[in-house]
Amino acid sequence: MLAAQTKVEALLIIRHGEQILLNLIIPLALLIGLSELKIGTMPEPRINSVMPRILALAVMSTAFTGQAIALGFDRRYGVLKRLSATALPRWTLISGRVLATLLVVALQAVVLSAVACALGWSPSASGLAPAVPLLVLGTLSFGAAGALVGGSLRAEIVLALANAVWFVLLLAGGLALPPADLPHPVGMIAGYLPSGALAESLDAVLVGGAAPGVQPIVVLLVWGALAGGLAVRTTRLT
Repeated sequence: MLAAQTKVEALLIIRHGEQILLNLIIPLALLIGLSELKIGTMPEPRINSVMPRILALAVMSTAFTGQAIALGFDRRYGVLKRLSATALPRWTLISGRVLATLLVVALQAVVLSAVACALGWSPSASGLAPAVPLLVLGTLSFGAAGALVGGSLRAEIVLALANAVWFVLLLAGGLALPPADLPHPVGMIAGYLPSGALAESLDAVLVGGAAPGVQPIVVLLVWGALAGGLAVRTTRLT
């Protein structure tokens, strides 16, 4: 049952045109553009500094924006209410969405890595293994935030809010530009946002081959715990 539900959820994400644009086309365009254009101060090869932030953007796009919008419209059309009346246990519904999101993130990472390698990306070999749990943690943290937004607000509000948050975190969350290139107050805040924390931790392991640091991990855990706790209290089936 879990495998079938995971397959359905993953296919729904992959086959959705808007999701493909948000989850893959835009990250690929930014990966190539930020690597080739001299925007911001980054050491050469620029792709090494760009890739961790684009991976964080891909996670945010899939786990937060995509899941929030999908959940909001599933509630609007009564999908969750109908599924809850079937023999499918509630834990299977939740686990299926989580596993499907992780599968899509893994697919994004493979595609983005292939393109980055073609652009000259040379990650630290010792940082590839630690990057995997960081991507999982980032997916769960952003997924909890997506469930909070998509599970409690009207679908139209979710659509506007999720896209607005995506743009804010892209521009001011340390993804489009490193925090050092942002205005000082914004750069100081970026590290305490989930987007900045994930990008910073991925940069540490993939570029420097070092440990991700305590602060980014704590930031992701706190955001995930707070959003998840609120989502449990506020999520409605309709």
